[in-house]
Amino acid sequence: MTASRKLLWTVLALGSAAAALSGRVDSVGQAYAQETLTRALVTFALARTLNGVISTAQGTELSLEPGGVGVNFSIGEVLDPINDLIERFSGIMLVATTSLGLQSVLLRMTAWWGVTGILVAAAGLVVAGIWIPGASAVLRRRALRWLLVACLVRFAVPALMITSSIVFDTFLADQQAAAAQALESTGTEIEILNAQATPPTVEDPSLVDQLGSLFGDSLRSLNARQRLEDLRSRVAASTEYVIDLIVIFVFQTIILPLAFLWLIVELAKSAVARTASL
Repeated sequence: MTASRKLLWTVLALGSAAAALSGRVDSVGQAYAQETLTRALVTFALARTLNGVISTAQGTELSLEPGGVGVNFSIGEVLDPINDLIERFSGIMLVATTSLGLQSVLLRMTAWWGVTGILVAAAGLVVAGIWIPGASAVLRRRALRWLLVACLVRFAVPALMITSSIVFDTFLADQQAAAAQALESTGTEIEILNAQATPPTVEDPSLVDQLGSLFGDSLRSLNARQRLEDLRSRVAASTEYVIDLIVIFVFQTIILPLAFLWLIVELAKSAVARTASL
């Protein structure tokens, strides 16, 4: 083994042992994991709330009678296109939240002192095998492999959480915030229309009350019609926002972890194969 390789492996061994003992990587990864889990839980709650609002509004009609002429506005027909999508989105968010919870558990497991102890022991064997004269080449290669495997187990999950958060903050944060705000506004609009579906009635109204009610019903009819058209447009736009959120959370909680794990394993295989020539 050349002097430069000896120095490189020594730095790797000592650096990984120091990082494992300090716990700094774990604390950063745990902070990012908690932030991501909180964001997913908030989005999941938003999806469930919107699903409940839509379920309540399904089949509801705005019934007004300005001048004795019945005017009905069906809220359910407007909400049909997004209803099934929101239910599917709720299921996807449940899977995403479960995935993040599992990653948090794995993060705590890999930070266990036993895993750290194995890594530190492997690092010590590597340094000893490199610098002690007459050390067995077979022992040195095995120690290097143990060190690589220990580093993979010890740091893969924290590295995944840190990488995932960096990717989210850089490319997805603004899109996620805009989509969540749009869905919240849609839910508020549906609640308002649903509340207007049962206007209060006045028993034995006087002539003045009847005229006032006629005028008020006419205004409410025009306002409800406009609100329904606005809601139709908002629902159409909300469909795109729901798709955006699905893409964001599927990418962050399923695709990215699998791709990251594959990359780490391939890099570990390559590094282990290189140790055969040492």
